[in-house]
Amino acid sequence: MKNRRTNIKRGFSLIEMMVAVALFAIVMVISTGALLALIDATRKAQALQSVMNNLNIALDGMVRGIRMGNTYHCGNLGTISDPRDCQNGNTFFAFESFGGNTSTISDQLIYNFTTDSNGIGRVYKSVNGGSTWFAITAPEVEIEDLNFYVTGTTVGDDSQPKVVITVRGTAGAEKAKTKTTFSIQATAAQRVLDI
Repeated sequence: MKNRRTNIKRGFSLIEMMVAVALFAIVMVISTGALLALIDATRKAQALQSVMNNLNIALDGMVRGIRMGNTYHCGNLGTISDPRDCQNGNTFFAFESFGGNTSTISDQLIYNFTTDSNGIGRVYKSVNGGSTWFAITAPEVEIEDLNFYVTGTTVGDDSQPKVVITVRGTAGAEKAKTKTTFSIQATAAQRVLDI
Protein backbone atom coordinates (compact mmCIF):
# COMPACT_ATOMS: atom_id res chain seq x y z
CA MET A 1 0.00 0.00 0.00
CA LYS A 2 2.88 2.29 0.68
CA ASN A 3 4.17 1.87 -2.86
CA ARG A 4 0.87 2.79 -4.36
CA ARG A 5 0.79 6.24 -2.76
CA THR A 6 4.24 7.17 -3.88
CA ASN A 7 3.47 6.46 -7.52
CA ILE A 8 0.51 8.87 -7.64
CA LYS A 9 1.50 12.16 -9.27
CA ARG A 10 -0.26 15.24 -8.02
CA GLY A 11 -0.93 18.38 -10.15
CA PHE A 12 -3.02 21.52 -10.04
CA SER A 13 -6.74 21.11 -10.01
CA LEU A 14 -8.96 23.03 -12.41
CA ILE A 15 -10.13 25.35 -9.61
CA GLU A 16 -6.54 26.20 -8.62
CA MET A 17 -5.68 27.03 -12.24
CA MET A 18 -8.75 29.26 -12.61
CA VAL A 19 -7.88 31.15 -9.41
CA ALA A 20 -4.27 31.62 -10.55
CA VAL A 21 -5.32 32.89 -14.00
CA ALA A 22 -7.92 35.24 -12.44
CA LEU A 23 -5.32 36.71 -10.06
CA PHE A 24 -2.87 37.15 -12.92
CA ALA A 25 -5.55 38.90 -15.02
CA ILE A 26 -6.43 41.28 -12.18
CA VAL A 27 -2.78 42.20 -11.63
CA MET A 28 -2.30 42.79 -15.37
CA VAL A 29 -5.42 45.00 -15.66
CA ILE A 30 -4.25 47.15 -12.72
CA SER A 31 -0.73 47.37 -14.14
CA THR A 32 -2.01 48.32 -17.60
CA GLY A 33 -4.27 50.99 -16.10
CA ALA A 34 -1.37 52.48 -14.16
CA LEU A 35 0.83 52.42 -17.27
CA LEU A 36 -1.85 54.18 -19.36
CA ALA A 37 -2.34 56.82 -16.65
CA LEU A 38 1.43 57.39 -16.57
CA ILE A 39 1.57 57.77 -20.36
CA ASP A 40 -1.34 60.27 -20.25
CA ALA A 41 0.34 62.27 -17.47
CA THR A 42 3.58 62.36 -19.49
CA ARG A 43 1.74 63.66 -22.56
CA LYS A 44 0.07 66.38 -20.53
CA ALA A 45 3.38 67.40 -18.94
CA GLN A 46 5.07 67.57 -22.36
CA ALA A 47 2.25 69.67 -23.81
CA LEU A 48 2.39 72.04 -20.85
CA GLN A 49 6.19 72.26 -21.09
CA SER A 50 5.91 73.14 -24.78
CA VAL A 51 3.46 75.94 -24.02
CA MET A 52 5.61 77.32 -21.19
CA ASN A 53 8.67 77.17 -23.46
CA ASN A 54 6.79 79.37 -25.94
CA LEU A 55 6.07 81.90 -23.21
CA ASN A 56 9.68 81.85 -21.97
CA ILE A 57 11.07 82.35 -25.48
CA ALA A 58 8.69 85.26 -26.10
CA LEU A 59 9.60 86.94 -22.81
CA ASP A 60 13.34 86.33 -23.29
CA GLY A 61 13.17 87.84 -26.78
CA MET A 62 11.39 90.90 -25.42
CA VAL A 63 13.93 91.41 -22.63
CA ARG A 64 16.91 90.91 -24.96
CA GLY A 65 15.54 93.42 -27.48
CA ILE A 66 14.72 95.96 -24.78
CA ARG A 67 18.20 95.73 -23.25
CA MET A 68 19.87 96.42 -26.59
CA GLY A 69 17.43 99.19 -27.55
CA ASN A 70 17.05 102.78 -26.43
CA THR A 71 14.54 105.68 -26.39
CA TYR A 72 11.96 103.83 -24.30
CA HIS A 73 8.38 105.04 -24.68
CA CYS A 74 5.66 103.62 -22.45
CA GLY A 75 1.98 104.10 -23.28
CA ASN A 76 0.43 104.94 -26.62
CA LEU A 77 0.17 108.68 -25.92
CA GLY A 78 2.32 111.13 -27.86
CA THR A 79 5.00 110.32 -30.41
CA ILE A 80 6.48 106.85 -29.85
CA SER A 81 9.96 108.12 -30.71
CA ASP A 82 9.97 110.44 -27.66
CA PRO A 83 11.13 108.96 -24.32
CA ARG A 84 8.30 108.52 -21.81
CA ASP A 85 8.15 106.97 -18.33
CA CYS A 86 5.15 105.17 -16.92
CA GLN A 87 5.71 104.27 -13.30
CA ASN A 88 2.10 103.07 -12.93
CA GLY A 89 2.41 100.63 -15.83
CA ASN A 90 0.92 100.35 -19.29
CA THR A 91 0.21 97.59 -21.82
CA PHE A 92 1.93 99.45 -24.69
CA PHE A 93 5.71 99.79 -24.95
CA ALA A 94 7.83 101.13 -27.84
CA PHE A 95 11.57 101.59 -28.22
CA GLU A 96 14.26 102.12 -30.83
CA SER A 97 15.83 98.78 -31.71
CA PHE A 98 19.57 98.21 -31.76
CA GLY A 99 21.11 99.98 -34.76
CA GLY A 100 17.88 101.85 -35.53
CA ASN A 101 17.49 105.51 -36.41
CA THR A 102 15.87 107.53 -33.58
CA SER A 103 14.47 110.09 -36.03
CA THR A 104 12.55 107.42 -37.99
CA ILE A 105 9.34 106.14 -36.39
CA SER A 106 8.86 103.34 -38.91
CA ASP A 107 11.67 101.23 -37.41
CA GLN A 108 10.45 101.31 -33.79
CA LEU A 109 9.85 98.00 -32.05
CA ILE A 110 6.52 97.92 -30.22
CA TYR A 111 5.04 95.39 -27.82
CA ASN A 112 1.36 95.56 -27.00
CA PHE A 113 -0.95 93.42 -24.90
CA THR A 114 -4.48 93.04 -26.23
CA THR A 115 -7.15 90.39 -26.64
CA ASP A 116 -7.71 88.67 -29.97
CA SER A 117 -11.04 87.97 -31.67
CA ASN A 118 -11.54 84.88 -29.45
CA GLY A 119 -11.14 86.92 -26.26
CA ILE A 120 -7.71 85.44 -25.46
CA GLY A 121 -5.12 87.92 -24.20
CA ARG A 122 -1.91 87.80 -26.23
CA VAL A 123 1.27 89.79 -26.69
CA TYR A 124 1.69 91.37 -30.10
CA LYS A 125 4.83 92.78 -31.67
CA SER A 126 5.40 95.30 -34.42
CA VAL A 127 8.82 95.81 -36.02
CA ASN A 128 7.76 98.71 -38.22
CA GLY A 129 6.36 101.33 -35.87
CA GLY A 130 2.90 99.78 -35.57
CA SER A 131 2.04 99.30 -39.26
CA THR A 132 1.74 95.52 -38.93
CA TRP A 133 1.37 93.31 -35.86
CA PHE A 134 1.96 89.64 -35.16
CA ALA A 135 1.36 87.58 -32.03
CA ILE A 136 4.45 86.33 -30.21
CA THR A 137 2.62 84.11 -27.72
CA ALA A 138 0.83 80.89 -28.58
CA PRO A 139 -2.98 80.69 -28.40
CA GLU A 140 -2.57 78.17 -25.56
CA VAL A 141 -1.03 80.93 -23.42
CA GLU A 142 -3.95 83.01 -22.14
CA ILE A 143 -2.51 86.20 -20.71
CA GLU A 144 -4.80 87.94 -18.24
CA ASP A 145 -2.57 90.90 -17.44
CA LEU A 146 0.66 92.34 -18.85
CA ASN A 147 2.22 95.64 -17.82
CA PHE A 148 5.37 97.53 -18.65
CA TYR A 149 6.75 99.78 -15.89
CA VAL A 150 9.33 102.20 -17.30
CA THR A 151 11.56 104.58 -15.34
CA GLY A 152 14.65 106.71 -16.06
CA THR A 153 13.94 107.66 -19.67
CA THR A 154 14.88 111.32 -19.19
CA VAL A 155 18.33 111.87 -20.70
CA GLY A 156 20.82 113.20 -18.16
CA ASP A 157 19.01 112.07 -15.03
CA ASP A 158 20.95 109.95 -12.59
CA SER A 159 19.22 106.67 -13.41
CA GLN A 160 19.61 104.25 -16.27
CA PRO A 161 16.38 103.53 -18.20
CA LYS A 162 14.78 100.39 -16.83
CA VAL A 163 11.73 98.34 -17.80
CA VAL A 164 9.94 95.92 -15.49
CA ILE A 165 7.56 93.52 -17.24
CA THR A 166 4.87 91.69 -15.30
CA VAL A 167 2.85 88.91 -16.90
CA ARG A 168 0.02 86.91 -15.35
CA GLY A 169 -2.20 84.28 -16.92
CA THR A 170 -2.86 80.60 -17.56
CA ALA A 171 -1.23 78.18 -19.94
CA GLY A 172 -2.06 74.72 -21.14
CA ALA A 173 -2.67 72.66 -24.21
CA GLU A 174 -6.28 72.21 -25.28
CA LYS A 175 -5.85 68.51 -26.06
CA ALA A 176 -4.13 67.81 -22.75
CA LYS A 177 -6.90 69.56 -20.77
CA THR A 178 -4.29 70.71 -18.30
CA LYS A 179 -3.97 74.34 -17.30
CA THR A 180 -1.55 76.02 -14.97
CA THR A 181 -1.43 79.60 -13.76
CA PHE A 182 1.72 81.66 -13.96
CA SER A 183 2.95 85.01 -12.74
CA ILE A 184 6.27 86.18 -14.19
CA GLN A 185 8.30 89.32 -13.72
CA ALA A 186 11.32 90.32 -15.81
CA THR A 187 13.55 93.37 -15.68
CA ALA A 188 15.60 94.91 -18.47
CA ALA A 189 17.94 97.87 -18.16
CA GLN A 190 19.19 99.77 -21.18
CA ARG A 191 22.79 98.83 -21.96
CA VAL A 192 23.63 102.07 -23.73
CA LEU A 193 24.69 104.64 -21.12
CA ASP A 194 22.08 107.35 -20.62
CA ILE A 195 24.24 110.32 -19.64
